[in-house]
Amino acid sequence: MTFSIHGLGVTRGIAIGRAVLVASSRVDVAHYFIEPDQVAGEIDRVRRGRNAVIKEIQRLQQSVEQLGPKEAPPELKALLDVHLMLLQDEEIIGGVKHWVRERLYNAEWALTSQLEVMARQFDEMEDEYLRERKADLEQITEKVLRAMQEEMQGGSASLYVPTQALSPSLHAAKPGDADGADKTALVLVAHELSPADMLQFKQGVFTGFITDVGGKTSHTAIVARSMDIPAVVGARTASQLVRQDDWIIIDGNAGVVIVDPSPIILAEYQYKQREHELARSRLARLRDTPAITLDGEPVELLANIEMPEDAAHALRAGAQGVGLFRSEFLFMGRQGHLPDEQEQYQAYRRAVEGMNGLPVTIRTVDVGADKPMDSNAQEGKHLNPALGLRAIRWSLADPAMFLTQLRAILRAAAHGPVKMLVPMLAHLSEIRQTLSLLEQARTELHREGLPQGAVQVGAMIEIPAAALMLKTFLRYFDYLSIGTNDLIQYTLAIDRADESVAHLYDPLHPAVLRLVADTIAEGRAQGKEVSVCGEMAGDVGMTRLLLGLGLRSFSMHPAQILAVKQEVLRADAAKIAPWAREVLESETPAALMGN
Repeated sequence: MTFSIHGLGVTRGIAIGRAVLVASSRVDVAHYFIEPDQVAGEIDRVRRGRNAVIKEIQRLQQSVEQLGPKEAPPELKALLDVHLMLLQDEEIIGGVKHWVRERLYNAEWALTSQLEVMARQFDEMEDEYLRERKADLEQITEKVLRAMQEEMQGGSASLYVPTQALSPSLHAAKPGDADGADKTALVLVAHELSPADMLQFKQGVFTGFITDVGGKTSHTAIVARSMDIPAVVGARTASQLVRQDDWIIIDGNAGVVIVDPSPIILAEYQYKQREHELARSRLARLRDTPAITLDGEPVELLANIEMPEDAAHALRAGAQGVGLFRSEFLFMGRQGHLPDEQEQYQAYRRAVEGMNGLPVTIRTVDVGADKPMDSNAQEGKHLNPALGLRAIRWSLADPAMFLTQLRAILRAAAHGPVKMLVPMLAHLSEIRQTLSLLEQARTELHREGLPQGAVQVGAMIEIPAAALMLKTFLRYFDYLSIGTNDLIQYTLAIDRADESVAHLYDPLHPAVLRLVADTIAEGRAQGKEVSVCGEMAGDVGMTRLLLGLGLRSFSMHPAQILAVKQEVLRADAAKIAPWAREVLESETPAALMGN
C-alpha cells in the first residue's frame, strides 16, 4: 500500500531505491556487495558466528547449573534458554541466505537485514511477553556480529565499505519490484546518523537517506549536502513505518518520502529524476565561466570540504579555493585516539596540494553539540552541549592538543596558500590565547628547523557577541567568515538539530539579517575580507540578497557552486542594493524576497 511520510528536505533531487534499515538506531556493520562466487563463504561466516555464540551460551548454561538456584536465579537460566532458542531458529539462517543469495549483501548486512524483518514480526505480536523478546533478538544478533568480527582478526569494522561495480543482471527483477527502477539502488533509513557516520557514504552503496530526527542545518544534513545525495531528515517515525526492502522514493525538494509507490507515481518521479539530471548537466556548462555580476562585480565562490580528498570535487565544481576545511572530521570516531601532528600535517598538506595553488582555509577543530567526537558519546552528558565546551573553548581547554593542530597547519602552509579560521570566538581573552599559542607554534617550528608558511588568521562570526564587537575582532584578525548556521541558532535560541522547532529557524529573521549586514559593512569599511561559509551561502534563494548587502565571497558545498554562480551571473549588484536595504529594514523580510 502506498503511503507518504513528511520531513525536512535537506538535499535537492530524487532518489529511488530499496530501503535498508539500520538495526537499533545504530550503524555498526559494513554494507557492501559481494560477488556471486562469495555467496557460500558469506553464509558460512554467519553460521560460524552463530555457532560460536551457541557454544558460549551452552558453556554459560553449564556454569549456571553448577552454581545452583541461590547463586544463579531461575530467570537467568530462562534468559539463556530463550537466547539459545532464537539462535537455533532456522528463520535467521534462512533469511540470511535470502539476502546473500538474492541481493548479494555481505554477511553482516544480511544478518542485520534479517534482524529488522524478524523485529517487525515481534512488534506485531499481540502477546506482550512475546513482543518483549525483540530485545533478546537484538542482543543475540549483536553477539553474532561480534563473533564474526573477532574471527576476522582485526578486519575493518568501518561503517560502510565502497561498493564494487555491479552488473544490473546480478539484480534481476523479483516479485514486488518497482517496474523500471534501478534494481541496485538502495536508500538508508535510520533513526539518527552522526556526522562521522555520514562521511562513510561518500564512497558507499547508498543513493539517499532518511532519518527520524534532525534539522535542515544539523551537521548530518550539512554532510549530506556535501555528498549531493537526496535526503530527508526529521521524518519522525520513518524507521518504524518503513520495512526492510520496501521500495522508497525520496523527494529532497519537497521533503517527502513515498513508500511502496504505485507504477503511476513511480513513473512520475522517474521523470522528475531525469529532469533534475538535465538541469545539472546544463549548469555544468558554467564551470569555467568567471563569476561576475552583470555590472562587472567579481564574486569569489569557494568550497566547504570535510576531508582532503574532497579537494578534487571542489576543483571539478569550479571552486576558486576552499573557504572552509572542517578539520574536526579528522578527529571524529577515533574513540579518544586523536590524530597526532604528523597525521594532521599530511591531511592538510594533501588538501593544499590537491587545490593546485588555490587558497585553502582550515578551520581549527570544532567539536561538540551535534558534532560529538565519537558516535557512542554519552548523551545528555551536558545539559546543553550547544552552549558548553565546544569549538575554540574545547581547544583552549587542552592547549597541548591545540598546539599540535596549529603546528600541523603552519607546516602545511609551506606547500601552498593557507588561511586559518577560528570558530566560536566571543571573548577578547580567547582571541589573545589563540594568537599566543599560534606564535608559540611558530617559534617551536623555527627552533626545530621545520618548514612553515605564512598563514592569514580569521575569525568566525557565529555568536551575537562577536557580531556586536566587530571593531575589536578586526583589530586582531585578517578576515572574517560568517557562520550563519550557528549565528541563526544563537540569535534566535533555536536548536538547529531539533526538528520540533525547525519552523522557527529563520535565516530571514530581521535580527539575523542585521547582524549579517553589519558584519559585511564593517569588514568592507576596514578593507578586510568577509565571507559567508554557512548554509546561507549555498542557498540560491539568498544569493541576490547577500550580493545586495555587499557580500563578494561565498563558501559552500561544491555541489551548490554552479547553481549559485548562475544566480551571480544573472544579478546586477548595483540595481539590487536598494532592494536589499529595503529587505533589511522590513519587519517581514520574507514577504519581499520574491521582488
